[in-house]
Amino acid sequence: MASRGIIGSVTRGTTNTNRLRRVDRWIATLPELRRTDDPLVVDLGYGASGVTAFELHRRLAKARPDAEVLGLEIEPGRVRTALDQLASVRAGGTAFAADARIGFALGGFEVPLPSGRLAAVIRALNVLRQYDEAQVVPSWRRLVARLQPGGVLVEGTCDEIGRVSSWVDVVADGPRSLTVSLRLSELESPSIVAERLPKVLIHRNVPGEPVHELMLELDRLWRIHAPLAAYGPSQRWIAVAQGLRDAGWPVRGGRSRWRLGELSVAWPAVAPTDFSW
Repeated sequence: MASRGIIGSVTRGTTNTNRLRRVDRWIATLPELRRTDDPLVVDLGYGASGVTAFELHRRLAKARPDAEVLGLEIEPGRVRTALDQLASVRAGGTAFAADARIGFALGGFEVPLPSGRLAAVIRALNVLRQYDEAQVVPSWRRLVARLQPGGVLVEGTCDEIGRVSSWVDVVADGPRSLTVSLRLSELESPSIVAERLPKVLIHRNVPGEPVHELMLELDRLWRIHAPLAAYGPSQRWIAVAQGLRDAGWPVRGGRSRWRLGELSVAWPAVAPTDFSW
């Protein structure tokens, strides 16, 4: 159970170095982060170690040098651990910048921020995975209310070493897109991401649901373009993305993102049949 006044439940807290690199580099490209006057990014539910928050700051600072990251956890022991890690960073004993604009605090879905500030971005990876599907939209709404006007919630799931990831970006009007990001080398089939879909979709990979059709089409195109593997897995994936677009799927982005193993599809194309914002 969470502490008094804190909204949420304690998760397993699994944390690994570089686990969230795929979503981090995607967040770094968000126009909402680049144009805000207050580039505050919340790492919600960072887990047993603060390492993913430190890594997030390092990656965002390349695109926005004044980016600030606040890690929030509802388990006090995890906050103490992260603050101890921060002390080591401040002392210059790590690979992270000693003056990194980063902090840690106790908090959950209420997203407590000082001085009435609001977040430009909230990253919540591997948090809602352990909740009931019925709790997803209410949680999204609560988190979006803690964003600046034009802010973005990025919520999703990845495997333990960050090779298979997916997330939904959510704004005030609701979800915008589903993004999958895969390590392409040695990839047998793109539908492996079905095991790591965001909570709102993970139980919808069944006949009759749009996301199931997406998984089938990704696998079909991956097989069709197998000969392109001779030119590298990125070329094969680019052909998959272009094939989806040519078939009428609302694929976002272009080759610069596709070559990274990413693919984003507008939310209406994959939303559950009974989805309501």
